[in-house]
Amino acid sequence: MPDRFALIHNPRSRRNLKADSRYLDCARTMLGPLFFSPVTQSELHDAIEDMARQEIGCLVIDGGDGTVGHVLSALYASSYPKDKLPMIAVLPSGNTNLIAADVGFGLRGEDALQRLQDRASSGRLISDVKRRQPLVVSWPGLDRAPVLGFFGGLGAFTRGIKIAHQPAILKNYAHDTAVLITLAETLRQIITPRLRQSWLDGTPVGLGLDGGALAAHNRFLFLCTGLHCLPHAIWPFWREDRLPDKGVSYLDVAANPKKLMRAVWSLLRGRSPAWLRTNPAYVSGSAARILLSTEQSFVLDGEVLETGPDQSLEISAGPTLSFLQA
Repeated sequence: MPDRFALIHNPRSRRNLKADSRYLDCARTMLGPLFFSPVTQSELHDAIEDMARQEIGCLVIDGGDGTVGHVLSALYASSYPKDKLPMIAVLPSGNTNLIAADVGFGLRGEDALQRLQDRASSGRLISDVKRRQPLVVSWPGLDRAPVLGFFGGLGAFTRGIKIAHQPAILKNYAHDTAVLITLAETLRQIITPRLRQSWLDGTPVGLGLDGGALAAHNRFLFLCTGLHCLPHAIWPFWREDRLPDKGVSYLDVAANPKKLMRAVWSLLRGRSPAWLRTNPAYVSGSAARILLSTEQSFVLDGEVLETGPDQSLEISAGPTLSFLQA
């Protein structure tokens, strides 16, 4: 029902560890049995099925990127029809909030709940939305549930995430600071003579776009996303004029790329100058389906996904979701 909303609150998200008890009391009072705070995947799936039975048309997610991904994965596997998934309102409360930077609700806490309640009471709950397609990561030939998220990659990205997940960084710094530290350490290693070549030589990866043949060679970096913007105006993607948006934006950087530091400087500022677009080491575009064949792990919204015994996974554009805006 479009005039009712439920809340999934992750008590372990960074900001929620210090949540105002008044906000939680308000949520429980306002929503009653439609307030959920699952701590296991089983509890999350049970909560989603409960909402599906009640035909809840709007789901509020209070957590970070990992929480959003887990909820979307549970929704995708639930009895909700794929063409009738609930609207989503994201209240950013995690260590990483890339998703909320693009499609977040814009408010948190009691302010967010009151705005949603007011709009639901007046029949205007769905008055302002952004529509996005999440990435659906699956394992061809394996009986394994797909995982949904919005930003993923491998190559130097996977190596960078390993740096970011070091306890000295993960436990002691907020997200933005941790990103800067990780980027600085990654760049330091790339310019250090004894470490540089191991980064630049890349990772063997076979890549096929929209059913095309796998192009197998070493890749320095591969990134993909279903988002339309990233924080701080960073946007390392582009596509040629008049080509359609197929749902998944990608960047494919070959091993030992020329002018790497110049390219990094441009892409970190959201720019893709002509020299970069015409350099064959840097390829970007849009696809509906991407097949990857590699031994290396793929990282989706901070979660490390192994490619499995077949060393392959598929990334496809998922169902179109509506994200509420305050």
